[in-house]
Amino acid sequence: MTWPRGHGYTSAPMSGSGRDGAWAGMGTGWAITATLVGGIAAWGGLGYLAGLPFGTERVFAAIGMLIGAVGAIYVVYLRYGRERKNGGA
Repeated sequence: MTWPRGHGYTSAPMSGSGRDGAWAGMGTGWAITATLVGGIAAWGGLGYLAGLPFGTERVFAAIGMLIGAVGAIYVVYLRYGRERKNGGA
């Protein structure tokens, strides 16, 4: 969509301003939160299911939650924590 001249906008209204607004990090924060909660829930659930035949659901669920937390933290580190090479691109 093209805007008429003299409107004062440099981009379409409400299209997002990239990373320079007050709410710029909100999407990143929610992505990290979802990764952590999802990893813990998924691996905790798998641990619970793995413990059902042995009657040790709580133990396996706790181990699964720990594995999920460590894995999710590692994924968050890979995605957001490493310094980027090649000039920050």
